[in-house]
Amino acid sequence: MRIVIALGGNALLQRGETPSAEAQRRNARAAARAIADVANEHEVVVTHGNGPQVGLLASQAEADSIHWPLDVVGAESHGMIGYILAQELHNALGHDRIASLLTQTEVDPDDPAFSCPEKFIGPVWDESRARALAEERGWDIARDGDGDGDGWRRVVASPEPRKVLGVEAVRALVDGGSLAICAGGGGVPVARDDEGRLYGIEAVVDKDLTAARLALELGADWLLMLTDVDGVYWNWGEPDATRLKALLVSAVDPASFPAGSMGPKMEAARRVADQGARAGIGALEDATAIIAGQAGTRILPVGAG
Repeated sequence: MRIVIALGGNALLQRGETPSAEAQRRNARAAARAIADVANEHEVVVTHGNGPQVGLLASQAEADSIHWPLDVVGAESHGMIGYILAQELHNALGHDRIASLLTQTEVDPDDPAFSCPEKFIGPVWDESRARALAEERGWDIARDGDGDGDGWRRVVASPEPRKVLGVEAVRALVDGGSLAICAGGGGVPVARDDEGRLYGIEAVVDKDLTAARLALELGADWLLMLTDVDGVYWNWGEPDATRLKALLVSAVDPASFPAGSMGPKMEAARRVADQGARAGIGALEDATAIIAGQAGTRILPVGAG
């Protein structure tokens, strides 16, 4: 089978963990072992989150007063993560048929998301500092509802992924027996001008929706979204919370789940299952068990057994 594995941002940095090179390497090693269990039996394409890494790089740039465009910072994070994952996958699999690609994702510059930026990125500031930066750099900012609610952060648009560029190169690698790492962090967002030329755009594409687009364009049998919870829960956080073991796509309502966490994953699962593939959501260490129906949550196309 052909399987797209989407690693959550926690694959390289756990929640609350110091963002050191050593921590990222240790977590990448664990991720590589889980991926290798799948890749030993199936064709695999890996994509990944980059939220913590973008925040780290943005903080460093702020400290150095170097104001790189967001698309360049995203590309920088993809290179860092791709390098570490490729090396650890080489060690886990024992071969060098592994390629890490810097992937662009085309978006519509007129996407409605650009008129309502909501995706938090980068460090947290007090209100006065955030407003000064917004004035200086033309940013949109908003109060971050996490934590004590006193912090302010930059917000950017999260437009729909229209096309994953370079997908034919990815297909050629997988057809030739290689494992491809691509579309990290949703891919570097780009748009086209009136003459069809590409340019970088200030946005963050949702990584799970890009993973779904990638799976569809590659004709994958599975989209496997691996995160830091063991599945999708109904009434998450409540005493009667129940893990959903399997759902037909006709029963999936992404709006019933938190927009900032499980909602996009359920929407990505719905999109691939609508087209006849299968989706799974669960813990990194349960990758093979999710495919076997022994762990996690599976979203199945109508008519699936």
